[in-house]
Amino acid sequence: MSEARSGAGSGAPTVLRMILGKRLQDLRLSAGVSLDEAAKALRVKPLTIRRLEKAEVSLKILYVELLLQTYGVDRQEIDEFIELAEQANRPGWWHRYRDVLPGWFTAYVSLESGARTLRTYEPHYVTGLLQTRGYARAVLRAGFPNDSDDELERRVDLRLRRQSLLTKPAAPTLWVVMEEAVLHRVVGGPDVMREQIDALLAAAEMEHVSLDIVPFSAGAHTGAFAAFTYFRFDEPELPDIVYTELLSGAVYLDQRSDVSAHLEAHNRMSLLTSTTESKALLNRMRKEYT
Repeated sequence: MSEARSGAGSGAPTVLRMILGKRLQDLRLSAGVSLDEAAKALRVKPLTIRRLEKAEVSLKILYVELLLQTYGVDRQEIDEFIELAEQANRPGWWHRYRDVLPGWFTAYVSLESGARTLRTYEPHYVTGLLQTRGYARAVLRAGFPNDSDDELERRVDLRLRRQSLLTKPAAPTLWVVMEEAVLHRVVGGPDVMREQIDALLAAAEMEHVSLDIVPFSAGAHTGAFAAFTYFRFDEPELPDIVYTELLSGAVYLDQRSDVSAHLEAHNRMSLLTSTTESKALLNRMRKEYT
């Protein structure tokens, strides 16, 4: 994914496809087979092999089988790999929302669904995984003003469907850092804001959720630029990845220097407040919306 910008029309791999692509690369290198040699075995261009390994295209089963045979993989492992490849090629649950899901955000939903740890920084709005229906509807209406009511509700449903990962068995760890400004930005009116703050207070009590709110009194700080999300995975084939959003697309970073810079910024911002202070701020703001 290496510092790739995704535009509105690009496809996106599933996490499993990314894992299998990396395994294909590792098997090729272990076998001492070059890109040119692998391409010759399939009678394709070397770019095709590179795109398979980078999960930029679906895993064609015939290609996968021929490559594994070229790399000297035994039959049982080939059969197991092909079974996984067939799973990786199946659309994720979010595919049913493809009519309202921007292409550049599809990869995000896949990464989110497969991550073991998520860290996010939000300077403007409550992070999507913690939004209430009313808050989500107001945010999405502002972001997509030309949507029909049906399209808007599908976007809301998609956002709330994503939240199910926080209540599934072996749920990932979520660590959210938000600016105090988020709580002062009135989204959907006082009732919606009060309901949203109640939801944040409830989320903060979850064992696998941490919520830090950076107060205005913290002043300028290292991360005060743009929202971002950091993903870490259990699978050794997947690097840590950082996502940051633009007005018309997104950037996915997996270079170690880029990821480390965002991780350090998240760590520094979390030191600007405490869990106790964050909860106290939430309760004060809740009273203001009563």
